[in-house]
Amino acid sequence: KSHSVTDNLNKKGRLGWALPVAGHMSSGSRSLPLPGNTKASKVGGETKKSKERRNMPHFTVTKVPDSEEEAGEESLARLTARIREPSETVASGRSQISVTEENSRLLDDDDDDDGGGGGGSSRKHSGAFSNNFEDGDDYYDRNLALFEEEMDIRPKVSSLLNHLANYTNLPQGAREHEEAESIGEGKKKLTKSPEMGTFMGVYLPCLQNIFGVILFLRLTWVVGTAGVLQAFCIVFLCCCCTMLTAISMSAIATNGVVPAGGSYFMISRALGPEFGGAVGLCFYLGTTFAASMYILGAIEIFLKYITPSAAIFMNTDEAENSGAMLNNMRVYGSAFLVIMALVVFIGVKYVNKFASVFLACVTVSILAIYAGVIKSAFAPPNFPVCLLGNRTLSRHQIDICAKFKERINLSEPLEPTKLWGLFCHASELLNTTSCDEYFIHNNVTEIEGIPGMSSGIIAENLWSNYLQKGDIIEKASLPSAEVVGSANHEYILADITTSFTLLVGIFFPSVTGIMAGSNRSGDLKDAQKSIPIGTILAILTTSLVYLSNVVFFGACVEGVVLRDKFGDAVDRNLVVGTLSWPSPWVIVIGSFFSTCGAGLQSLTGAPRLLQAIAKDNIIPFLRVFGHGKANGEPTWALLLTAVIAELGILIASLDLVAPILSMFFLMCYLFVNLACALQTLLHSPNWRPRFHYYHWVLSFMGMSICLALMFISSWYYAMAAMLIAGMIYKYIEYQGAEKEWGDGIRGLSLSAARFALLRLEEGPPHTKNWRPQLLVLLKLDEDLHVKHPCLLTFTSQLKAGKGLTIVGAVLVGNFLESYGESLAAEQTIKHLMEKEKLKGFCQIVVAQKLREGLSHLIQSCGLGGMKHNTVLMGWPSGWRQSEDSRAWKTFIGTVRVTTAAHLALLVAKNIDLFPRNSEPFTEGSIDVWWIVHDGGMLMLLPFLLKQHKVWRKCNIRIFTVAQMEDNSIQMKKDLAMFLYHLRIEAEVEVVEMHDSDISAYTYERTLMMEQRSQMLRQMRLSKTDRDREAQLVKDRNSMLRLTSIGSDEDDDTDTYAEKVHMTWTKDKYLASRAQSRGKSLGMGEHQDLLNMRPDHSNVRRMHTAVKLNEVIVNKSHEARLVLLNMPGPPKNPEGDENYMEFLEVLTEGLERVLLVRGGGTEVITIYS
Repeated sequence: KSHSVTDNLNKKGRLGWALPVAGHMSSGSRSLPLPGNTKASKVGGETKKSKERRNMPHFTVTKVPDSEEEAGEESLARLTARIREPSETVASGRSQISVTEENSRLLDDDDDDDGGGGGGSSRKHSGAFSNNFEDGDDYYDRNLALFEEEMDIRPKVSSLLNHLANYTNLPQGAREHEEAESIGEGKKKLTKSPEMGTFMGVYLPCLQNIFGVILFLRLTWVVGTAGVLQAFCIVFLCCCCTMLTAISMSAIATNGVVPAGGSYFMISRALGPEFGGAVGLCFYLGTTFAASMYILGAIEIFLKYITPSAAIFMNTDEAENSGAMLNNMRVYGSAFLVIMALVVFIGVKYVNKFASVFLACVTVSILAIYAGVIKSAFAPPNFPVCLLGNRTLSRHQIDICAKFKERINLSEPLEPTKLWGLFCHASELLNTTSCDEYFIHNNVTEIEGIPGMSSGIIAENLWSNYLQKGDIIEKASLPSAEVVGSANHEYILADITTSFTLLVGIFFPSVTGIMAGSNRSGDLKDAQKSIPIGTILAILTTSLVYLSNVVFFGACVEGVVLRDKFGDAVDRNLVVGTLSWPSPWVIVIGSFFSTCGAGLQSLTGAPRLLQAIAKDNIIPFLRVFGHGKANGEPTWALLLTAVIAELGILIASLDLVAPILSMFFLMCYLFVNLACALQTLLHSPNWRPRFHYYHWVLSFMGMSICLALMFISSWYYAMAAMLIAGMIYKYIEYQGAEKEWGDGIRGLSLSAARFALLRLEEGPPHTKNWRPQLLVLLKLDEDLHVKHPCLLTFTSQLKAGKGLTIVGAVLVGNFLESYGESLAAEQTIKHLMEKEKLKGFCQIVVAQKLREGLSHLIQSCGLGGMKHNTVLMGWPSGWRQSEDSRAWKTFIGTVRVTTAAHLALLVAKNIDLFPRNSEPFTEGSIDVWWIVHDGGMLMLLPFLLKQHKVWRKCNIRIFTVAQMEDNSIQMKKDLAMFLYHLRIEAEVEVVEMHDSDISAYTYERTLMMEQRSQMLRQMRLSKTDRDREAQLVKDRNSMLRLTSIGSDEDDDTDTYAEKVHMTWTKDKYLASRAQSRGKSLGMGEHQDLLNMRPDHSNVRRMHTAVKLNEVIVNKSHEARLVLLNMPGPPKNPEGDENYMEFLEVLTEGLERVLLVRGGGTEVITIYS
């Protein structure tokens, strides 16, 4: 179609619009070989492809000026397309696809004109198929010419891959990871390429974090108290928990890049900001309390085994010495915490430098234990244990394990030992000696504390021996006289009441630390390969060490020594140290430094985790902790971490702090497993982990074990941790964390919504379940602002935040050109909805005509069973004063569409006078005028409004109209009983309307209405003629359709009864114009406005409107809101304007009116 090409070229003035050729393009005019993609032939030489191209037609297209005055037929002369033989081009020394100098100059001039002059090499070309590019950019790849226009939003694959090449080289930090793409190339700092492999980057850090203070200070006590079998179960259960969690974590970690924040980042991106924030803070608190636990462990080693004389608080009474010891722990712990915090504040590099030293200490200590176990099989160490009967004695005040010293001469008297002095008291006055009864009846024996592997002691240590606080540690296999005796302080007593559940809580922190590898993903060569292998190998290694140590401790160490927590039976030596080789000091020094190192690592990691949470900005009050020093060190977060860690140190007991951090770690691991299971079950398209050895069953098993361990170890701590997490979750939800991270909870919501929608499709809702699902039709002004925002306020009052609400608006125009405006309008409406606290959805429709757009909204909004059943709109105020009939015609058209769709309709009149949410009424009434029954909407609406604080104190009054033949007294009783069954409290009144003659006022009002309608119709006819004439002059050289002439609503006016589908020429238009004038002149001759008589049916309708209005105004002029039945529009469209007048008369004199029209279904019932 030649004219289409011409028009397009006239409009665009660009080459590419007319000829989309997949060839190489440059900024000048093109000599384009149409058939295909071929390379340029060399000058002076003829390639194979140039031979094939000899007979191809060749177009040279010259520049076409962009000028409206030269449009039409003249533009054809400016478009020159001549076919030449390719040989001419070759002979002239030019390539077939080169740009001719003349055409190049023409298009260069064109570019200068378009670009505002100033040629040069940086000139940009803006053709229809071109993109903004600078010289040297190879956007116009000959193989991608079809896609070049969208290169800015859809980059080439090579560009994308090049951009993603630095994906794993990002500096650590969740926010930095997500913002990296928005940073300019020139601003990016050079980062070292990741060098760490699986062993150095994942395996060793995990080992260092997992092995900790519990292994050296409490594992022997756990084995002695629970027995080998139950201790094995405890360790195995905890290791299974971490192994299953590591499998889930590996799946999540290999499903994309995981920056710093580790588990927080994984959980938040998998489960959403609410769960992520709650669990992230729990993980932070766990890491912080871990620092407290490590510091307390280091102080215990320091004061108990290295320098006991350094204790500040001392008490000679052993009963009160434990309290003094706790005070020592608090003082020294606080001092240690300050020193460690200063080290972390000065620089993390010092912590990292010493990390290898601390790891070496752990490794040497564990090797020393295994060496001691092997040595004990043939040469057990000598650590004697003194027993009185079967009761274990403390060695630190006993010189000889006997009651009396051996005599050299038999003639000398027996010399009592220190032990005898502890149990016997001599009275010099009475010259008598009183001894403890148990001491008298039992002998003192000495046994080996470390019998060794070959002793068979494991048989005694298999079974549990739980004690109450204050119980004496006894060896059950030794004889003992059945005498109670006094609880002498030289016995070794149980310091706490023990149970299986307590031991689980105390031991579990020794298996935490499995996240160390995922936290370092940015430093790894291949994170998706290293994290699963390194983490799982580290867990297998540590599990093997723990399980083997449980067996070795039970096989080598005496049971009473194992149950002696602080080593008093072996002269205050560390129990693990007594087994080690070559010296107990290897374990003591090694465990001290490794514990200090673990504390430093926790104090380093916890502030960074808090900083990652703060920078995500999901918890507003934590925002300050996202800031730090110039180099990014989290100063404020470190300060808060130190304060929280101090709280743990003030508890001062390792056995009380350990269950607290167990709770937080278990909750974190629980949600890691939940995240993996959820993603697996939802089959999210983005769920493609490189680690394939996972299954949702394993994740659920891990989640179940975590939950069980939480309540096994301490049910009240578990409840407190869950309460804290729940409060954080609700806080983030309340604050409205506007984060879209593609999380699993979002996917779960989509699946649940899909399931619920399919269930709703099974049948229509029962009357008891009916509630107004609103479609609110808003009107926007030219600046895309809502004209009547009070409509949304009233919606929020009617819905009280419940049920479905869809807010719709129509933009008149072309969708392709108005897409940006529609997005802006949507954001404006959403902002207004948020301001009014209205929960719902927003829908913007772009249509050529307003009425069509509203019809589309009413027809298509909603999904499945979640569709609107009620339409709320405002009354077209000022329709009388406007010459344009489109406003009220659109209104009536919308009423008709709503009726045809069997939807209820609410029309709010004087909507700007309706109260705001901050203006509650303290008194008044909501008056309901129930004239006809159309489903019970009039009863339900005031009840719903009274649920809101604005209308809560208003009374409901229901009026109904009785005719002469009705029994008004009986009607009132029946209505009161009906409302009683509906459980609605309201005053009832029956208004009697007597038959009366039609008044002169009514007759005059009807006559004025009809005269006005006739005058406006004639004015619109003459205006349409003028518009037609102007349109004809404007488009004299164009071929147009009749239906494109006139206003948007021409097809709805009375001017064109028929639609003409033909080519419109000047002759035909003049003939039609004469005919139209003749019609209008004829109407003027036959119907004189002054001699008009009103239509009888219109008089009757006006009479009803006037009488009803008198009654309503008389009764309800002081009402806060009046609800009344809305009459339906007339079946004959010619009476539409009269219908508007009737409604206007019906509601005159009322401040706030809500016209209600039911959808034809019952919405209220008296049955339960």
